Amino acid sequence: MKYKRILLKLSGESLMGSNKYGIEPERLTQYAGEIKQVVEQGIQVAVVIGGGNIFRGIQAEKIGIDRVQGDYMGMLATLINGMALQSALEQLGVYTRLQSGIGVQQVCEPFIRRRAVRHLEKGRVVIFGAGTGSPFFTTDSAASLRAIEIDADVVIKGTRVDGVYTADPEKDPTAERYHHISFDEVYAKNLNVMDMTAFTLCKENNLPIIIMDMNKPGNLLKLIQGEDVGTVVTV
Repeated sequence: MKYKRILLKLSGESLMGSNKYGIEPERLTQYAGEIKQVVEQGIQVAVVIGGGNIFRGIQAEKIGIDRVQGDYMGMLATLINGMALQSALEQLGVYTRLQSGIGVQQVCEPFIRRRAVRHLEKGRVVIFGAGTGSPFFTTDSAASLRAIEIDADVVIKGTRVDGVYTADPEKDPTAERYHHISFDEVYAKNLNVMDMTAFTLCKENNLPIIIMDMNKPGNLLKLIQGEDVGTVVTV
């Protein structure tokens, strides 16, 4: 296997499936099954999941809520998604721990780096909730930061598209997928991979990013097994 320890970044919106908000049970079960397949290969898996299917902090000011308050509301939304994914994984027999960047001791552990690494070494999936624990940072940034902290080999960003394209593939049928691209090329071409803070963190720490379609069954396992899935971004 090319990777020993991965951090999987999932968007909250992806959990909606065909719904307009909330969590679609079928999509949640699919994601849990994909993760289980990888764990069964002996890969250590950490997960960061967004909260956009419930609440996005950036929306707060539009409805008269202070941005900082709104960001904390978004962090709580990621914990709800984390709890749902934890439950789905455990129903499949996968040992899981949920850690939070803010204190919510009744439902999960606090984020403690050494404890997280120990869980991973024991074969447990670790879900990191509540982002970085601070406002003004996205869950993309949380994914990059946690990946660096636990010494992950790669950040895998599961999206609705199967990689980074020369243009928006949903709008431009001639758009072509990059199989491999450098951080500098992404900057130069102004391509949308992750938010700039998250992206720069990965570049400065020489941490590869892979963008792939998480909604296609079996894709995550294929990627782990070395197949040409998604777009790889490296130095």
